[in-house]
Amino acid sequence: MKLLSTIYKGLLTRKAFLLIFIIVFFSCEKEDYIVLEKESSQGIDKMNANLDSQLLSALGNASGGVGVSFFILPESNDYANIPQDPLNPITAEKVKLGKLLFHDTATGGNPKSAANLHTYSCASCHHAAAGFSAGVRQGIGEGGIGFGVNGEGRIIDPNISVDLVDIQPIRSPTILNAAFQRIMLWNGQFGAMGPNIGTEANWANIPENFLGFEGVEVQALKGQDVHGLLINEDFATNFNYKGLFNKAFPDIPKAERYTRETGGLAIAAYERTVLANESPWQQWLKGDSNALSNKEKRGAKLFFGKAKCYECHTGPALNDENFYALGMFDFSNSPGNPVVVKDTLSFKRNVRLGRKGFSNLGRDRFKFKTPTLYNLTDNGFYGHGGSFTSIRDIVVYKLNGIPQKDGTNGQAPVPTHLLDPIFKEQQNLTQNQINNLVLFIENGLRDPNLDRYVPNKVRSGNCIPNSDDASKIDLGCN
Repeated sequence: MKLLSTIYKGLLTRKAFLLIFIIVFFSCEKEDYIVLEKESSQGIDKMNANLDSQLLSALGNASGGVGVSFFILPESNDYANIPQDPLNPITAEKVKLGKLLFHDTATGGNPKSAANLHTYSCASCHHAAAGFSAGVRQGIGEGGIGFGVNGEGRIIDPNISVDLVDIQPIRSPTILNAAFQRIMLWNGQFGAMGPNIGTEANWANIPENFLGFEGVEVQALKGQDVHGLLINEDFATNFNYKGLFNKAFPDIPKAERYTRETGGLAIAAYERTVLANESPWQQWLKGDSNALSNKEKRGAKLFFGKAKCYECHTGPALNDENFYALGMFDFSNSPGNPVVVKDTLSFKRNVRLGRKGFSNLGRDRFKFKTPTLYNLTDNGFYGHGGSFTSIRDIVVYKLNGIPQKDGTNGQAPVPTHLLDPIFKEQQNLTQNQINNLVLFIENGLRDPNLDRYVPNKVRSGNCIPNSDDASKIDLGCN
């Protein structure tokens, strides 16, 4: 009897083990296979090689057969392979000057309020700590105080009138990988090339477009006018920049050498070199198989495959030059009490209409330009209205294809019939697949060393990127 009892218990144990095995086996998805420690290194290497092979295959399909090279960003000093404006060739001397001008708050020489003189710069809304975006939903140049750690602590100075504050009417886009955009801004109005060929009738207030400049150059020029910056001979003299201008623009007569135009072209040359080329994804593309984790590789495979992210996010910068209506909130209906800026200047007019605000074409209503996806996790706000605060949320939003709606009245900012078909095409991914996709975007596409694009100091000696009293404290400036 004792022997029979022992055998019976053994059978029960085996049945229980088999049942547990079946449940575990069929509840796990293929892409979540976990390697046990006792498995051989040869088996692990084989699995890694299979993942790499599958990802390479996906890249081939996503690039139309070109493969890995289609997605590689050039090195920041490889000027020959960085897209550039033929009217503004990149040189090391321009980049050195532009890097300083971009960050130096001494360029903030034309404020609305004298109290804000030399307290802000281009980098106030586009700084490395936030992936060269602002770190807040609405970027604040003049009239902002504080910085925090990655820009999240910048607020409107409560002691001045809001109409004296340079606060952005749309989320500040990053300058990261801007070299791969021929047109700039969410509505793409800056730049004479690419998608803007044929839009000349709408350039009345953008004379730089008529000069044939591309978007990066036009933005660097127009930005000075709009954001209270002042670069001229007095600036170059007072803050010891003349020598750098001389080296950057030796062929321009001295009478025309220290100007808004040369300053803008130097800034644009620098911006074109600000590339996320040290991200794990870029390292993997260049041959380092260990740069990505297996989960990130699975996420990348989804990105360039089943999830169809590559249909809009393509090329080295993972952005095309197209415009899409994705149903996202603007500042006017975003959470967080943003300041809705009255659109009085031509380039800000009809911001919420997206491309139509520039093109005046009905088919462009509520369409916004595809952004790059690098270093998103450094910023914290996503969508042109900053209406998402996690990468996972915006990924799920796009996969579900259901537009945002106002919690008060249930109204959607974009009528259903105007939503882009590419948005309404839902992608059914499992939770584990979504996790892997988000990991790839958050970690694989994050360049951890953007500080290499920030000068240790600027010629004025001012605190950067802001030099108001609150920012000085946050940034540890003397």
